[in-house]
Amino acid sequence: MNVEYRNDIPSASRFAALFETTGWNKAFRASADELKDALQQSWYAVSAYDGCHLVGFGRVLSDGVLYALVCDLIVVPSHQTRGIGSKILARLVRQCTSTGIRNIQLFSAAGKTAFYGRHGFEERAADAPGMRLAKK
Repeated sequence: MNVEYRNDIPSASRFAALFETTGWNKAFRASADELKDALQQSWYAVSAYDGCHLVGFGRVLSDGVLYALVCDLIVVPSHQTRGIGSKILARLVRQCTSTGIRNIQLFSAAGKTAFYGRHGFEERAADAPGMRLAKK
C-alpha cells in the first residue's frame, strides 16, 4: 500500500462517501454539497489517497493565530490501524505549531481518547472551560 498525502480538499462526492463511513451523517443529515461548503471553510486540510481512492482526511479550523480545532479526522475502516490517521494528525498539528498557534483543540468521535492521547492530546478536566450548545 502506497498512500499519498496531499494538502487538498477532496471532491464533494469522495468526501461524502468517506464521511458516510463514520455514521456521523445520521445526526447531521448533510448533503454532499453541504459537506463541500463546510470543507471550503477549512484553514488547512490533509487528504490521504490509496491510488485514486480517498482513504483518509483531516482538517483544521483556525483563526491562524490563537486557536485551532482539528476535526473530521476520518480513515475508512478498511485502512484503519495502518498509521494513516497518525500521519494525517501529525501533519495537521505540525502546520498549527509551525504557524505559532497557541491553543490546538480537537473534536473527536467517541472512543478515540487513546488514539489522540498517544499523539499528545489530553482530555479536559471536568472543571475546565468548554461547553457545547445542547441539541433540542
